[in-house]
Amino acid sequence: MLISRLIKFGTVSLLSIQALVAWAEPATVHLYNWSDFLAPETAAELEATTGTRLVQDVFDNAEVMESKLMAGRSGYDVVMVPDDLLPNFVKAGVLQPLDRSQLPNWSHLAPEVLQKLQVNDPGNRYAVPYMWGTTGIGYNVDKVSKALGVNAPVDSWDLLFKKENISKLSQCGVAMLDAPVEIIPIALHYLGLSPNSKNPADYDKAEALLREVRPYVRYFDSSKFPTDLANGEICAVIGWSGSVYSAVQTAERAGNGVKIAYNIPREGAPIWMNNMVLLKDAPHPQQGYVLMNYILEPQITARNSNYVGYPNGSKDSNTLIDAKLRDNPALYPTKAVMDTLYPLETLPLRLERVRTRLWTKIKSGT
Repeated sequence: MLISRLIKFGTVSLLSIQALVAWAEPATVHLYNWSDFLAPETAAELEATTGTRLVQDVFDNAEVMESKLMAGRSGYDVVMVPDDLLPNFVKAGVLQPLDRSQLPNWSHLAPEVLQKLQVNDPGNRYAVPYMWGTTGIGYNVDKVSKALGVNAPVDSWDLLFKKENISKLSQCGVAMLDAPVEIIPIALHYLGLSPNSKNPADYDKAEALLREVRPYVRYFDSSKFPTDLANGEICAVIGWSGSVYSAVQTAERAGNGVKIAYNIPREGAPIWMNNMVLLKDAPHPQQGYVLMNYILEPQITARNSNYVGYPNGSKDSNTLIDAKLRDNPALYPTKAVMDTLYPLETLPLRLERVRTRLWTKIKSGT
């Protein structure tokens, strides 16, 4: 109303009108995030606390997110990025270096987490750690025992990479993440090869292994398996630790008698971090800092951990995390188990193409 009156009487310039419009609009931050990776109440509380309105879009496939960011002008301010993709984004000039002066809650981050992150973000210049976790085996305790007996190798990748096991489990449903950057390194490591191999011949060996088990995999998907696991629709999955924990919680709330467990295979498994980054072409960079700093508050970080079922990067939130989560060694591994975990690295472009082609063939079954 005020603007329309000023225009009517010719008392403001176009620039003044634009300034008034910007002033009248609420501060907004646009977040591109993994699906179901932020406690639902966060948006309302962020706005109530800081005056910044959160608009969130979600993805469940890192490749989709990567292609959107590489294209530029995505309209997002903050994006949740896995650590292995950080070097690609930095090299492409997609990210802007962090101004630590606008992140006073950075002091809550654990030094050991920041140190691990430096493998893909030297000097911790671009990424704010959010959650970390492992990729392992989630399974329906009763159905797996029924299919393979009480001595089923639930603590080994043999459960899903040996034909005699997965063929039996296929009767109750096996799923895998739609994540070549994780499944293929797992296959390589299982074969005794480097999970971040630079040898193209190694990928032929991984392809042979995955082709052998492919007929027994019901689907590749990174978002539906927690619900299916909780409902008893599938009995085994290569999935993320927190997503399996979410399935455990869902089954318990439903009281449906489905007992779910998660194991980090004894041969070793990937460890990864998801991080908040600020895009170089962020429309609202100041609000981006507001969001990241808010999420770094220990009580907010702990609440998000309790919701998503993952450990976080904050050293000051541990006492606020649910004991059931914090004291679960499958989610908070011992040092001995941590020593078996391996980080994922960005591959040279030629090998990324090899991996992408391999995955397309495996998913399609061709």
